[in-house]
Amino acid sequence: MSLTISVRRRLLAGTVSALLLAGLPALAQQPPADPPAASPAPTMPAPAAPAPAATPAPAPAAAPAIPPGSPLFGRPNSESAAKLAPVAPPPIPTAAEKLPLDKLKVPAGFKVEVYASGIANARSLREGDKGTVFVGARLVDKVSAIVNKDGKRTVKVIASGLHRPNGLAFKDGTLYIAELSKISKIEKIEDNLDNPPKPTMIYDDLPKDEAHGWKFIAIGPDNMLYIPVGQPCNNCLPPDTHAQIRRIGLDGKGMEVVARGVRNTVGFDWHPTSKEMYFTDNGRDWMSEDVPEDELNRITKVGQHFGAPFCYQGNVLDAELGWGKSCSDYEKPVSLMGPHSAALGMRFNTSTKFPAKFKNTIFVARHGSWNRSKKVGGDVVAVQLDAKGNVKSVEPFMTGFLGADNNYVARPVDVLFMKDGSMLVSDDFNGAVYRVSYGK
Repeated sequence: MSLTISVRRRLLAGTVSALLLAGLPALAQQPPADPPAASPAPTMPAPAAPAPAATPAPAPAAAPAIPPGSPLFGRPNSESAAKLAPVAPPPIPTAAEKLPLDKLKVPAGFKVEVYASGIANARSLREGDKGTVFVGARLVDKVSAIVNKDGKRTVKVIASGLHRPNGLAFKDGTLYIAELSKISKIEKIEDNLDNPPKPTMIYDDLPKDEAHGWKFIAIGPDNMLYIPVGQPCNNCLPPDTHAQIRRIGLDGKGMEVVARGVRNTVGFDWHPTSKEMYFTDNGRDWMSEDVPEDELNRITKVGQHFGAPFCYQGNVLDAELGWGKSCSDYEKPVSLMGPHSAALGMRFNTSTKFPAKFKNTIFVARHGSWNRSKKVGGDVVAVQLDAKGNVKSVEPFMTGFLGADNNYVARPVDVLFMKDGSMLVSDDFNGAVYRVSYGK
C-alpha cells in the first residue's frame, strides 16, 4: 500500500466518523456498554440499547418586535422607562355632563364652557365663513362639523372613511383635509353640510410613514397651503423627503420646501404684522427625561434648517447623529417649550375681545408628556413677543388638564380664535371642544 493511498483511507475514515457523530448526537453521547461476562467461548457483546433522545428545553419566547417608527423604539432598558408609554384616551367620547370643566382654570375675567362634545378624538380646528367649526381627527376616520343654527349647536360628520384626517384648512368656502399621504378638498362645504360631496384629491406626493405622518395644515398670507412631513422615526437620519415643511398652491401644484430639520410640527401660524411663520416642533424621545425641550421656531427666509436630527433645542448635539456637527450651523428656537411637553396647535390672537396685553400673543396647546415620569404640559400657554418678534415670556393661561396625581383629565390639542373673539380649545382625550371668553 502506498503512502498516498494510506493517507487517503485514513482521511476518509475520519470524515465518515465525523459525519456519523454529527448526524447521530444521541448515539455519540451515550455511555459505553458494560464489558460482557466471561464465557468459555468467545462471543460478540450485545449491542447497548440506545439512550433516549434528550427533550430540548423550550426556547424562551421572543419579545415582540417593535416596528420601525414606534414611539417605543429606543426606550431605555430600565424599570422606570418601561413604565412609560403613550397615554390612550377613553374608548368613547366623554358625556358633556362628565367633562372636567371644574378643573380647567383660566385667569380672572375669563370663563370656560363646553362648546361641543361627543366628537371622538377632536383635534385640529378651523372656522368656516358662515361660522361652522370643522374638527379633524388622528385616530378615527372622520371629519366633523359643529353647526350653529337657531341658537343650537349640532355635530355632523361631513367626511368619513379617511386615514388620519388630522389637518384642516379653510379658504373661500373650500375645506382642505390632510390625511396621512394626501390632501383633498371639499368645495362649498357650508352649503352642503346635510349632503356633503366626497373629498377631491389635489395632492398625493407624500410619504406613507405612520410615525409622525399625521398632518397639521394651514394657508399662509401668500395664499399657499403649508404641509409638514415629519421624521419617520423617533431619531434617525431621514430621507430627503422628510423632516421638512412644504408649501403648494391651492390647486396642489408648485411644491416648494420652505424649511428643513423639522422633526414633528403639529402647529403653525403667521405673525399678524411681520407675516413671519412660527411653528412648534417636538424634540426627540429617550435622550433623557429633561432633554431635549420642545421648540417654538420662526422662519425668516425660505430654506432654513432647524437642526433635527443633529441638534435639538438649539444647543444639544444628538448623541447618535450629532458627531461632527455644530448647533451653530442651524436656526435656534425663539423659545423652549418644556421637555416632552408635546407643544402642538398654536395661533396668534388678533381678537379685540381679549385684554390688550394679549394682542398678537401666541397661544400654544401643550398636549402633555407621556415619556416622562413626572409629566409636564397639559395646558395652554401664552407666549408674549416683543416688537421684533422675539419671545419675552411664556406664561400659563389655561391649566388643569393634568391632575395633581400625574394623570390627565383632558388633553388640549389645538386652539382657534373665532370671529366673535372667543378662543376654542380641542380636547382629543375626551372628544370635546371648550370655549374661552372674556367678560360678561
